[in-house]
Amino acid sequence: MTPSLPPLQPPTPLLLTRFAFLQEFHVICFVPMAYDVTEEMATTCSETTYILSKQINASMASSSSSPSSSAFSSRSWKYDVFLSFRGEDTRNTFVGHLYAALEHEGIYTYKDDETLPRGESIGPALLNAIEESQTAVVIFSKNYGDSSWCLDELAHIMKCRDMIGQIVMPIFYDVDPSEVLKQKRKYGEAFAKHELENKTKVESWRKALVDASNISGWEPKHIANGDESKGIKQIVVEILQKLHLATSSTNEDLVGMATRLQGLRSELQVGSGGVRMLGIWGVGGGGKTTLASSMYDEICRQFDGCCFVENIREESGRYGLGKLKEKILSEMEVNKARGGRRLINNRFRHQKVLIVLDDVDHLEQLKALAGSNDWFGDGSRVIITTRDQHLLTAHKVNVIHNIRLLNDDEALQLFCMHAPQDNRPLEDYEKLSKGVVSYAGGLPLALTVLSSFLCDKDIDEWKSALARLKEIPETDILEKLKISFDGLKQVEKQLFLDIACFFRRRYKDDAMKIFDYCGFHPVIGVKVLIQKALITISKYGMFNMHDLVQEMAYHIVTGEHPNRPEKHSRVFGKDIAEICAMDATTNFDMIEAIYVEDHAFCLPEHLPPIVANTKNLRWIKWRGDLSSPLLTNFPPRTLCCLILRDSPQTQLWEGYKALPNLKTIELYGLVNLIMTPNFDGLPNLERFILQGCPSLKEIHPSIVHLEKLVHLHLEICDSLKMFPRILGPKKLQTLSFVNCGELFNQHHNNMNNIGFGFFLKDLRDLNLEWCDLGDEEIVSAVWDLPNLIKLNLSANKFSRLNFSHLQLPRLKWLNVSWCEKLVELSELPSTIAVVYADYCTSLESVGDTSNWKWLWYVSLEGENKLGPHVGDMLLDSMLEGNASEDYFINLTLKHQVPKSFVGRLFSGRTITLHLSDDWYNDFCGLSLCVVTEMRFLYVDIVIKQEVDKDYLFELCHESNEAVEPEYDGTTTRVGYISFGSLRHTTLSNSSYTLISVSLVSMHEGKSYFGAQLVPRKSKRDQPQTTYVASDGELDIRPQPFKIIHDSKSSIKTTWRF
Repeated sequence: MTPSLPPLQPPTPLLLTRFAFLQEFHVICFVPMAYDVTEEMATTCSETTYILSKQINASMASSSSSPSSSAFSSRSWKYDVFLSFRGEDTRNTFVGHLYAALEHEGIYTYKDDETLPRGESIGPALLNAIEESQTAVVIFSKNYGDSSWCLDELAHIMKCRDMIGQIVMPIFYDVDPSEVLKQKRKYGEAFAKHELENKTKVESWRKALVDASNISGWEPKHIANGDESKGIKQIVVEILQKLHLATSSTNEDLVGMATRLQGLRSELQVGSGGVRMLGIWGVGGGGKTTLASSMYDEICRQFDGCCFVENIREESGRYGLGKLKEKILSEMEVNKARGGRRLINNRFRHQKVLIVLDDVDHLEQLKALAGSNDWFGDGSRVIITTRDQHLLTAHKVNVIHNIRLLNDDEALQLFCMHAPQDNRPLEDYEKLSKGVVSYAGGLPLALTVLSSFLCDKDIDEWKSALARLKEIPETDILEKLKISFDGLKQVEKQLFLDIACFFRRRYKDDAMKIFDYCGFHPVIGVKVLIQKALITISKYGMFNMHDLVQEMAYHIVTGEHPNRPEKHSRVFGKDIAEICAMDATTNFDMIEAIYVEDHAFCLPEHLPPIVANTKNLRWIKWRGDLSSPLLTNFPPRTLCCLILRDSPQTQLWEGYKALPNLKTIELYGLVNLIMTPNFDGLPNLERFILQGCPSLKEIHPSIVHLEKLVHLHLEICDSLKMFPRILGPKKLQTLSFVNCGELFNQHHNNMNNIGFGFFLKDLRDLNLEWCDLGDEEIVSAVWDLPNLIKLNLSANKFSRLNFSHLQLPRLKWLNVSWCEKLVELSELPSTIAVVYADYCTSLESVGDTSNWKWLWYVSLEGENKLGPHVGDMLLDSMLEGNASEDYFINLTLKHQVPKSFVGRLFSGRTITLHLSDDWYNDFCGLSLCVVTEMRFLYVDIVIKQEVDKDYLFELCHESNEAVEPEYDGTTTRVGYISFGSLRHTTLSNSSYTLISVSLVSMHEGKSYFGAQLVPRKSKRDQPQTTYVASDGELDIRPQPFKIIHDSKSSIKTTWRF
């Protein structure tokens, strides 16, 4: 018997498995119950709008699972609900209304409208319909037991419940459950007849009735005070919940999905008011669509209408955004697509809707499909998946959810789902499987592709495939990842390829200079690459990226010539040895950059003039012998950056060379270098570094003609005695002579000697450490540096440093550490903010500090001869200065404790300060003191509301007696954090009642510390809050002082010494 199909309905997650054959379409929608589907709409839907997501089909193919039955969860159901009922009792009344309500909710329901003559058995078609239904709703009415057909249905339903975990829901319509359970009254009369006509089935029918009536069900007369319409709505809601639990259990069976859904739920805040847009962002193939679709499946029934729009990037490119908009509007029952944005705005502003916009890659798509929160009704949610974080920030979404890749255990689980299923020993594949997991790096796309490919291969084929992957990456994976690369501007592509090939796991700041010299505009470029999920910056400031993203970059660089490195745009690694072994006449015009960092590859003893044969070389970083002289025939006028290390050249090139684009030269460890090249052909040189060139004796005088020179650094050039007087470079900002003592020796009577005079108006940073500067050099110094901010004079020999005759009106940073003969430091400019004077063993005086109004950091670590009150004098100066209101203070001392902390130090690990009602107006900040023998400590400061009573009870019973520190081997660190520096947080929240300060260390050792509030300057006579000491353990956060958490309930900051 062929069942009649229900009226045309838009598909829902619960119906997806019925449309698994429609793989080529890409939109799924749910039509709100409140709106009727017209014939025209049904026709349109049948032709264009039953458009399903491939990703959803895949994830929902095994939807509708029972939490307790794996067989149930693995089935594909044809129907959501099977209705078993006695037609003459309820077909045109209760069942008819229930069926309509289920269909309106998009629940695909089987209702048989045929009537069998009494005594006939149900046919195979009906039995199949029962078995293919996820849920069976049995409506027991007065005459239900009279029908052998109904009883056969019920017996088969209960069998399916036992065998495959089918959900059974009984409804007792106008009949008492006890009558069914005990076969009384009408049911008793019916079974008396059955005893005579169907003796062989009676026992199975009785058991089915007993089992079914023992299941918790509904009595419509007891629901909504007997209002049948309201009662049916309530029943439908509960059926939906049952179906949802089965469906969501399938989603959560996806590897790692349960924990990821949990995090997404908390961010979506479904059920709360307002409109909320959430963006799911991350690398291609990372599981964004799977996560979004799983969440959609879980929550879609809680909305008046919902729509999942998949693959917007591809669909809008193929058909245009207007066409895509028409499809969406059509699905959401807007008959006219013209004026689409206005119609969406008007249509849904009073509706609670759920919309998923998948794979968005242009801001215009968001503006057209979800322009603003005002377009949607209260409680609506919009989920956006994208590879571009910028789109989400530009659209001002409420939350950006960064997709989390699979960990090793999850990845192995996903991969093993497709492991060989025959009798081959799985242990043989364990090591190989871990190799695949390592290669995939937690990327679900890669694991799925590779597991599908390897599932039917034997162990030797696995080994061969894995070996091939190392040489030839899987194209299906790389092409998916390459979508993000294709969306970049040309300059961003160049930047990305340089990072991937040369600078992964290297410090960002070092690389940014090279990128800047190459004209890549790296500040904005790196930001774009991060937003596109192509690169990341580690907490240590290093570039990083997914292994397969780097593989994709290599694939792009090698292009169609993977085995011909001379055809590659970037050459590095093992390809270096290959190009060095090529004929000297080889054309290297395709090469833009060369990078040789170490000696891992054997290079020929006599190298060909590689650089001379390139015409488009942008930059080269080479370690080892390149050729001598380096560039005999030097045609690459495009060269921007030249970095050489450990090369044996005595000179770079002879005579004049025109390199108009060269912006940086960095030479490290060129121990044979005697003289620098002629700079006249380098009009745009901005950066020149010489480090570890002990044979260098002369800097070419043409260096004074470099008008664009910004950074000049010479280090460990022991033989350098002559340097042209630096007057020419008009833009010089950083000048560094480190360990170049001969250059400043006053005993050399040479007119070319630099002497100790500097007249550079734009200089910001001057470094003269380890230059053997004595009192004679300091006294003769004539400086006119009106914009100098940073001065490093550490490890020199002078005994006094008086700034009264030095023109340094803007100096803020000074380092005189390890000046062991320094006795007096005086007359520092009033602008000084940071002073390092560590291990100045002879230091007796720092002069008058009362004028140091900007001072916030002083370090006096190690032994010195300063008096016992210097610490108090410095701390008072800092607290009286500008830092007390708007910044923070750091003071490091040896064997001293400021008087304000004498008798106030504790050996515990936590101090709690209880705040008065007007604390924010009374106090300007928090002062801390730590005496410790440990070098690596952290202080966590939490400002929060009152803790619970149990915790307060514990605090009150802690010992709060101060202790006298043991100073042997310890250092005193004083810190201060102004409340003004936290004004952008919720600090002014009047509900905060205490500050908890905790000392955190990874190692054991002596430590004592204290904390106290600092009154504002105008209220010095105000009493400070009381404090209680307690112990506690907190997480260690190896980061500099920063805000860790900011909410209405608390603010947490961490201060690292």
